[in-house]
Amino acid sequence: MGRLLAVALAKRGAQVELFEKGSSDAANSAARIAAAMLAPLAESAITEDSVVRMGIHSLPRWKQLIDELAKPVFFQHDGTLILWHRQDTSDAERFASHLERNCDRNQALSKPIHLDSESLAEIEPSLGECFKQGLYLPNEGQLDNRQLLEALLVELTLMKVPCHWNQAADPEQLCAQQNGFDWVIDCRGLGAKDAWKEVGNASKNLRGVRGEVIRLYAPEVKLRRPTRLIHPRYPIYIAPKEDDVYVVGATEIESEDLSPMSVRSAMELLSAVYTVHSGFAEARILEMATQNRPTLKDNLPEIQIEQKPNEAGLMMINGLYRHGFMISPAILDCALEVLSVGFSSTAKKLGLQVTDTAQQELIACA
Repeated sequence: MGRLLAVALAKRGAQVELFEKGSSDAANSAARIAAAMLAPLAESAITEDSVVRMGIHSLPRWKQLIDELAKPVFFQHDGTLILWHRQDTSDAERFASHLERNCDRNQALSKPIHLDSESLAEIEPSLGECFKQGLYLPNEGQLDNRQLLEALLVELTLMKVPCHWNQAADPEQLCAQQNGFDWVIDCRGLGAKDAWKEVGNASKNLRGVRGEVIRLYAPEVKLRRPTRLIHPRYPIYIAPKEDDVYVVGATEIESEDLSPMSVRSAMELLSAVYTVHSGFAEARILEMATQNRPTLKDNLPEIQIEQKPNEAGLMMINGLYRHGFMISPAILDCALEVLSVGFSSTAKKLGLQVTDTAQQELIACA
């Protein structure tokens, strides 16, 4: 979120400086570990309507943002495939009914398409013999998060934006600097935990939700699009990136533990992915990684504004949870509107909460 905003503001002519406590490769960030799937309909099964609207808004915006970058970024808009084994058919039927109800409520969503073995083999030839049915969610996609982070870094370099890597900064101190900044934008994720506590609203306390991801090199597997497996214990996702790399995950643990992946999680993920395609048996494990998703108590994102006399304005953006890449362009657009004109009609339309913390007033629209 910080890199997106820095690039967008610099392109609009603002003088921007970026402070980052980590390195330029984003090695310890949740953004680097993520699978970066853009799946508003699939996620509608477990999240609020406002997040779904942000995801719908963000899909075409991602294409625009990536096209403006000097360095190419893998971006795919070829749908999501949902699979299940025969014993999980009843769960799959409930899931499909849930998605269809969501489509009835939101006409911007494309209804899921039911697949038999023949139509499944047409869109995913490597799976036609293994599964007899599935769901295809047509208007979804993914991008390569690591390529994006690198491309944004290249853009910052080309625009000569001063970037202070490995340098933590206190937003309050930056705001108080005389003859300093007009605005300070805090996109620190869990690094802003203490700042969000100070708001005084316990429901807004920031926490981490642990996720575990395995990256595989599997040249024998030729999946064309993100694939999700319905399972009563671990509904896994498989996101195929370029050069036969696959990002596999499922776990969502209410913990801020950043220790290495457990044996149980690794065995469950790897055994489940093998049941999707036997070619994963000869895959090479490139990486097992864990990170924490910055999450507010209501699991929804929020923008908070704080303006004090004789200080820079402070904008805090947080709580993107498991939907960071799916909704980032929507939050970017809302933040830019607030910075430009003081309110955001887009935030009102999408249901993104924008709050003036000094007055505890919503400023989504004037």
